[in-house]
Amino acid sequence: MAKDTKRTLAYLCPSCRQSVIVERSIFQLAAAPNVLPCPCGKSALRVELEGSQARLSVPCLFCQKEHTVVCSAHAFLHEKALAFSCAASGLDCCYVGEEGPVFAAVRRLEEAADKLEREAGARGTFLDELAMHEVLSELRDIAKRGGVSCECGSTEWKLQVNYSSIDLICPHCGGVLRLNAATASDIDDICCKDRLVIKRRPL
Repeated sequence: MAKDTKRTLAYLCPSCRQSVIVERSIFQLAAAPNVLPCPCGKSALRVELEGSQARLSVPCLFCQKEHTVVCSAHAFLHEKALAFSCAASGLDCCYVGEEGPVFAAVRRLEEAADKLEREAGARGTFLDELAMHEVLSELRDIAKRGGVSCECGSTEWKLQVNYSSIDLICPHCGGVLRLNAATASDIDDICCKDRLVIKRRPL
C-alpha cells in the first residue's frame, strides 16, 4: 500500500487548549466533507475537497477565531507537511501531512503556546527575544554564504520579521519560507541548516 494513503491532521483546541490529532485516509477525505471534533466537544476542524481545492475551517487558539484556508487538493493529499498560520499571531494553527512531521510540528507549537501563555500580559516585541535574535543571526550567516535561494531559480529575497517567526519572500514568484523563531527547538533547527530554499509559489 502506498505510504501516502493516509493523512494526519492537527490543531490546538481554543477551548481546552489540548492538541487534536486525527488520521484519515485519502479516500475518507475525498469522499465527503469531514468534521474532526476535539474530544471536549467545543471545537472542530472542518475539511472539504472541492474539485482541485481543499477548504479548511480551523479553530484558532491564538486569536480565538475560525480561519478559512484554501490550498490545492493535490498538496493537501500528498505533501509531506503543510502548515496553516494565524495572520494575527504569526503562529501556526493547523498542520496536515505525514504522521511524523505533523507530530513534530505540533510538539513545537505546544511549546510556543505554553510560552505565550506564561508571558501573557508581558508581551514584548517578540514572543522570545533570545530565540528571535539567534535565528536572525543564523539566517545572516547562511545568507552571507549565499545559502538562500528560491525553487524558481532566484537568489533574491525579502525579509519579514513577525512576532514569533520570520518569512523569507521571493520577490519574483511570491514564494514564502517561514522560519519559526520562538523556542530553543527553532534555534536548533536553523543551526542544522546550510541552505534555505523558498518554496516556489504555485501558478
